[in-house]
Amino acid sequence: MLGSSLEEFYTEERCRIGEIYNRSEDKTHSLARTTVAAGVTTAWHKLRATSEIYFILEGLGEIEIGEGIKQILRPGDSAMIPADVPQRITNMGDADLVFLCICCPAFLPDCYIHLE
Repeated sequence: MLGSSLEEFYTEERCRIGEIYNRSEDKTHSLARTTVAAGVTTAWHKLRATSEIYFILEGLGEIEIGEGIKQILRPGDSAMIPADVPQRITNMGDADLVFLCICCPAFLPDCYIHLE
């Protein structure tokens, strides 16, 4: 497990993010751990020219991708979010929802588009 030593920051997306792998010399992909508090829905957003995979570590969530896809996610489940497609996730449980985010190419702040 990643442990509690991972430095996290709170985002306008209404979640905490800790970057695990995001290197300036490797723009092919990045990896982060995201934590969404109980009862919270992240902000509608999309990533410009960047696809994303969520892999659930802890908790219960419902992801919304685009206009018609809703899926319940539990530990061990994953979801793929294509580039430029709106998305958000709701923590449906009583404890933190924790998941890994794999971005391809690597996440850069300029690719984040807030839609609310």
